[in-house]
Amino acid sequence: MNILVCIKQVPDDSIEVHLGADGTPAIADITKVVNAFDTYALEMATRLKENLGDDSQITVLCVGPDEAKNSLKNCLAVGGDFATLACDAAFDGSDSLGVATILKDAIAKLEAEKGAFDLIFTGKEATDAALGQTGIILADLLGDGVITNVIDIQAADGKATAKQETEEGYRTVVSATPCVLTVSKPEYEPRYPTIKNKMAARKKPIDTLAADLLAEGTDVGADGSKVITLKVYEPPKKEAGVTIQEETDEDSALKAIAMMVEAKVLG
Repeated sequence: MNILVCIKQVPDDSIEVHLGADGTPAIADITKVVNAFDTYALEMATRLKENLGDDSQITVLCVGPDEAKNSLKNCLAVGGDFATLACDAAFDGSDSLGVATILKDAIAKLEAEKGAFDLIFTGKEATDAALGQTGIILADLLGDGVITNVIDIQAADGKATAKQETEEGYRTVVSATPCVLTVSKPEYEPRYPTIKNKMAARKKPIDTLAADLLAEGTDVGADGSKVITLKVYEPPKKEAGVTIQEETDEDSALKAIAMMVEAKVLG
């Protein structure tokens, strides 16, 4: 089975981000990592490859800056067999449609060399913007089916059977392949790379694609973006809470009520 996993490099979400002087998030000095949901997607794809036990292979594809090669190397250490980076200044500022368009044309280039992909995995959303659009748009551009919020997958005989997370629980969804799967958090965690696999990943090449991969007339980047961000706001700072400590619980409750009446929260 020929498997593709699309990843995004994002700022480490364990580090608090603030706006810079220009009003945009100041992320230049923040460590970049593979988007969390994309790590789940890669782990799910790797487990599928291992369960199939055949000559299945995984290609990892990223649209991003040159520094994203570090993230791709990490992916090669935990299940990826090949890696490709679509990197060009012309891609900067692309919105979800732009990124999906770049991925679509990159996939066409890769399929011309490696053959058609049976399954294309993406995370359900990126932790930096949390839009959840790219995977769905990509499926539409490719003309493939899509299953969202996948937490488990099986594939055989030209069909993908997914366990899909829903608000009520989960359900089983079947799609013909090729199809796109957007992955939510499964019941397992991504594996850690072994030292041996890390060393092997360092030796593996990372192919690069530039803007000339795009179909003629394709408009991406900031100029081609259909979404324009007018202003970015930081979340308001939470005010410190008030501790009420009277002699008895009843007195504390009465004090709380009196304070809410004074603040006109209660009539």
